[in-house]
Amino acid sequence: MLEKQNAELQAKLKKQQELEAKLKWYEEQLRLLQHKRFGVSSEKIHPGQLELFNEVENEANLDLPEPTVESITYQRRRKKRGHREAMLENLPVETVEYRLSDEEQVCSCCGGTLHEMSTEVRQELVYIPAELKVVKHVQYVYACRHCERHEIETPIQTASKPKPVISGSLASPSVLAHIMTQKYVEGLPLYRQEKQFQRMGVPLSRQTFANWMIMGAERWLSALYHRMHELLLERDILHADETTLQVLREPERSATSMSYLWLYRTGIEGPPIILYDYQETRAGEHPRMFLNGFKGYLQVDGYAGYHKVPDVTLVGCWAHARREFTNALKSMPAGVKSVTATEGLHFCNQLFAVERKLKHLKPQERYEERLRQSKPILDTFLSWLKKQEQQVLPKSALGKAIAYCLNQWDKLVAFLEDGRLQIDNNRSERSIKPVVIGRKNWLFANTPQGARASAIIYSVVETAIANRLHPYYYLRYLFEQLPNMDLSDSRALDQVLPWSKTLPVSCIAFHQLTK
Repeated sequence: MLEKQNAELQAKLKKQQELEAKLKWYEEQLRLLQHKRFGVSSEKIHPGQLELFNEVENEANLDLPEPTVESITYQRRRKKRGHREAMLENLPVETVEYRLSDEEQVCSCCGGTLHEMSTEVRQELVYIPAELKVVKHVQYVYACRHCERHEIETPIQTASKPKPVISGSLASPSVLAHIMTQKYVEGLPLYRQEKQFQRMGVPLSRQTFANWMIMGAERWLSALYHRMHELLLERDILHADETTLQVLREPERSATSMSYLWLYRTGIEGPPIILYDYQETRAGEHPRMFLNGFKGYLQVDGYAGYHKVPDVTLVGCWAHARREFTNALKSMPAGVKSVTATEGLHFCNQLFAVERKLKHLKPQERYEERLRQSKPILDTFLSWLKKQEQQVLPKSALGKAIAYCLNQWDKLVAFLEDGRLQIDNNRSERSIKPVVIGRKNWLFANTPQGARASAIIYSVVETAIANRLHPYYYLRYLFEQLPNMDLSDSRALDQVLPWSKTLPVSCIAFHQLTK
C-alpha cells in the first residue's frame, strides 16, 4: 500500500516538475517577445556592464595612488574647421550680390563717396525640385539626288543614334535609373512613385513602372549580374545568408506562402560583389546550385542547409552565438541576473575584444595573433560549455545558447584557420538589411518574374554602393552604355563593372570625392 502511494506521489512530483519547467519556458519566451517589441534592439555591451565575476581583476591597479582631492575635468569637443566647405565643394554655386546703388553710396556724415570696405557672406542650401522634360530623338535619313535621277538603286545613309533602353517606350536611361533607385535604394513603392509622376503632370501607371523594372533587369542588368556571378565563384572566401520574401502569384502556391531571397557576397579581399538569388524555398539545393564550382571558405549562420554545398569549409558566426547568451539574459525576470549566462556572454565578448585589436593587422599577422590570444579563450570556453551542459535545462534559453555553441563548435573555431576570415557573419547581415528595410515598404513581389528582377536590381545597386558609387548615376550610365554594347563580350562588360577604373567620375558618390 505504501509503495503504491509512494509511486503515485513520485509521478505527481515528476509531473509538477515538468509543468514548472514548461511554465518557466513560457515565461522566458514571453519576456523575450516583450523585449523584442518594446526593448532596445542593440546588442552592444557598455564597458563594465555584466562584469560580475572578474570586476576586481579588471579594475584593480595597485600602482594608482590614493585620491586626496576630488578633481573633475571637463573636455569640450572642438568644432572641426572646414567641414562645411568640404561638404559643399562639389555642389554648383550661384552667387547673389547685394550692393548699394550709386545714389546710395554717399556718406551720411560728410557727403563723401563710400567705398567697398568688406563683405559678409551667408551660404544656404537650395533645393531644386525634380522636373520632367521630353527629348525628341530625330534621326535624319540621307539619299543622293544624282542616283535618284540616273541610277537604278539609290544608296540610303542614316545618321547614327544611340539605341533606346526599351524600344517603343517613353522610358529613358535617367527615368529608369530614377525609378529603380527610388524603390531599391530609398524603399519607395511604385504606387507612391506613380502619384509623384501624376503630380508632375505625367499619369504613368505603376504597372508601366513594374514592366520597365522587369525589362531593364532582364534585358540589360542580367548580363552584368551573370558576369559578377562568374567572378564571385573565383574567390575563395564568401559569405551567405537568406531572408524571407512574399511572392503573391507563384504557380501552385498560395499567396501567403513565403519564398526566400538568398544573399552571397565576397569577404574582405578584392572589390565587393553582392548577389541576391530568388528561390521559392529554403532548401539546401539552392546554395549548392548557385555556388557550383566554388571552393574555399563559406561563412554562414547555423542553418543546416549550407551543408549541402560541396568542397567548402563552413565558418560559423560568433555574433549569433553571442546573441543566444544575450537572449538568455533578456529572458530572465526583472531584477534577476544569471551568472552562468553572463559568463558565457563574457567569453564571447573577450573574443570580439581581441578582434578589435587585430583589425588593422595583415592576414598572416592576424592568424598568428589569433592562435596566441583567441585560441586559449576558446579552449577555456569549450571546457566551460561541456560543464554547464550538464547543469542547465536543455530547453531553457540558456540551455539553447550552450547547445548552439557546442553543435556549431567546429564552424565557430574555423576562423582560426585563415587571417582573412572574420569572426562573425555581420558582413552578410549588413547586406541583407536593405532588402529587409525595403520589404517593410513594398511588402511583397507580385510575380516570380518580378522577384527575380528585384534580385538582379538589388545585386547591381548594392554592389555599386559597396564600391562607393552613386547608384542613380551608375544605373543611368549602364542604361546608356549596355544597349549599345555586345553583351556576350566579357571584356566589354568588365569595363562597366562597379569597380572598373574606366567608369566616369560622375558615377562616384559625392562623399567619396571629398575624401
